[in-house]
Amino acid sequence: MEGEKKPPQLSRPSPSFRLRCASLNVVRLRRVFDLFDHNGDGEITVDELALALDRLGLGADPTDLRATVDAYIQPGHQGLAFEDFEALHSALGDALFGPDAGADDEARPREEEDGDMEEAFRVFDEDGDGFISAAELQAVLAKLGLPEGRSMARVIEMIYSVDRNHDGLVDFLEFKDMMQSIAVRNS
Repeated sequence: MEGEKKPPQLSRPSPSFRLRCASLNVVRLRRVFDLFDHNGDGEITVDELALALDRLGLGADPTDLRATVDAYIQPGHQGLAFEDFEALHSALGDALFGPDAGADDEARPREEEDGDMEEAFRVFDEDGDGFISAAELQAVLAKLGLPEGRSMARVIEMIYSVDRNHDGLVDFLEFKDMMQSIAVRNS
């Protein structure tokens, strides 16, 4: 059908797996961790990880997943603490892309940081028009299984909190300001 979106192909890993900006990577990883930690106990079990991957359309064999994840779970714990999740993410990034030879925020040109932000923005801007609408934000939140994705009123409130020109949309500069303020608060 004409105009129908095709599902993304997962034949090779996305370079966004490990953003070049370390502070954005930590913020993003913390958000992913919190999303995957379905019961909010501060650990991601293999079952929670499998559920999250299924919701994202990236189903994994539970036996293979357990074999990979168990090596990172600390003795006496049922799942991955955030630090364990970070170590697993780093090891997977090294295996897929080679060692992360110093993602030094201070030495990075502004253009590279902007490229990371643009890539993150495109995840939400599903139709590619340069704006994140309430419908697009709701769709992404729903795909991630977040309760905010069930309430359009909550989504509109989220947009309003960053929409400086009050057009009901989040443009790239508004998104960038929001992400940078989150990175500063979490530093």
